[in-house]
Amino acid sequence: MAISTASYSASSFKVAIAEQDAFGTIEAAGGNAYHALDVDSISSPSLNINQALDVRSGSRVLQTTDFFTTKVGAVAEISISGTATTNALDMLLENMMGEAEGSASGVYSFLSNASAQSVGSGASSQAGTLLSLVIISPISAMDIGFKDCVVTALSLSGDTGTEGGRIKFSATLKSGSAVDATQTTSVGAVDTAFTAASENYTMNSWVAGYRQLVGVADLIMSNFTLNLTNDATFVGLVSTGYEVISRADEFSATLDATIKYDDKCQAFFENFQDQVTGASEGATLLNDDSSLTDGTFGISMPASVMTNVAYNEQAMMMLDVSVKAIGSGVASSTALVEVAC
Repeated sequence: MAISTASYSASSFKVAIAEQDAFGTIEAAGGNAYHALDVDSISSPSLNINQALDVRSGSRVLQTTDFFTTKVGAVAEISISGTATTNALDMLLENMMGEAEGSASGVYSFLSNASAQSVGSGASSQAGTLLSLVIISPISAMDIGFKDCVVTALSLSGDTGTEGGRIKFSATLKSGSAVDATQTTSVGAVDTAFTAASENYTMNSWVAGYRQLVGVADLIMSNFTLNLTNDATFVGLVSTGYEVISRADEFSATLDATIKYDDKCQAFFENFQDQVTGASEGATLLNDDSSLTDGTFGISMPASVMTNVAYNEQAMMMLDVSVKAIGSGVASSTALVEVAC
């Protein structure tokens, strides 16, 4: 058998996601098209298959009869990063926040009184709660398909010194269903309509009066990173993987920012030390207006506290500031955090 002379560039691979209507199928149902993500690079997924490599049967050597392997019961983890384009960010935020499929508002919220969420086989509707993800290979029928995915971590960031402050994303998705590493199911027409002209966001849309950390506005920002976490637990093992996905751990929203040190923020060290137990230090808002709207990237934490303040010595003195969103009470429908795009 002759060797193959074919070679492939890493840039020849694609990553596409789609909203999944039915648990247990890689097909995007309900007319949901796969959308190609604007990724920086293709990272290898962690398949985490179960293997037993213990030496048994009275031997010092691992024998063929000792080896056990199964992909059932593995929780796969996929990490992707790239540019936060509109259609991709809509799907990632919708899944992270647990909002209804195709939310028309463009403003995604996680509420202070949110309860545990579960999704699984046999439920009447899965709309908006699951994603299918395919790593598309340039070799035909060699795609890697992940069904029943949930976004467990999402970071949104921007740096004024990188691509003019264009908003970037980094996401982690998990799936407890068996992975298809020879995905022959057609994903249909992959929508690759992300363009720099219509789908990208930059920090320069934020107005000074609405660049606000813990109640202090008119800050001059160098960079920021918003980290959202909403982990998942997989239970109920069957032949195709896990049949129930539950989200019951803490939903966490934190924001790290580097800002210019000036008279607007000179009291941050004092404020950090003098925060009052059981109280918000103030609202955190990064936006073009007092409220978030569809089509403009913005972040809102109606109540937040400072978790760190530190000098950042550069050509001019900067401050590194970390804040965390806090809820307004277990009976309150006020948002813990909101993101618009």
